[in-house]
Amino acid sequence: MNAQNNADSLNAQQRGLVTISALTATGDLESLKNELNTALDAGLTVNEIKEALVQLYAYCGFPRSLNAINTFSTVLNERKAKGITDSVGKEIVVENNTPDKYEQGRKVLETLTKTPQSKPAPGFGEFAPRIDAFLKEHLFADIFVSDVLSYQQRELVTIAALAAMPGVEGQLQAHIGMGMNTGITESQLTKTFDLIEKHISKEQADGAKTVLSKILSKK
Repeated sequence: MNAQNNADSLNAQQRGLVTISALTATGDLESLKNELNTALDAGLTVNEIKEALVQLYAYCGFPRSLNAINTFSTVLNERKAKGITDSVGKEIVVENNTPDKYEQGRKVLETLTKTPQSKPAPGFGEFAPRIDAFLKEHLFADIFVSDVLSYQQRELVTIAALAAMPGVEGQLQAHIGMGMNTGITESQLTKTFDLIEKHISKEQADGAKTVLSKILSKK
């Protein structure tokens, strides 16, 4: 459900993506269970949530992604037992048969960054070409090829997860920039970090707001 963007606030579906992503990243499964129910009640579809949880493995690792997916499965079974029918939503693309996945992913990253992307990526890509290939061919090609979530929603998922985790300020800065390129506003980012304060910690929220302030000061 790619709900219309409101520049001054986060709608219920966007808030659901933020809280689900942050709690997945930190491994708080009990709170996640509650927020999954809230998000479904707010209108997020089953497949939108699945897509967010799958994407998150690239940012917080398979263990936490898989734990969240198992928690989501439990939530859906419990809701079904109560007679609740949740909307499945748009079908998820499973296969990606483009002849050059690296180039596909590189172009997606150019769209997100609005910056030319060299091959390989400078720095880490030159030092460890395999990780550059995984980043382009899998994350920004195989995962992003599914339009169940828009690029804006995917960046909101990523920003929320990174804001919830310590030690990833550089990546958070990059993705805040990408998110703003997709139309996420300063106000929406501030409200995202307010949710981080509510569900994760004030320390993490303050750190994210500091990163945002640095970005805005350069504009």
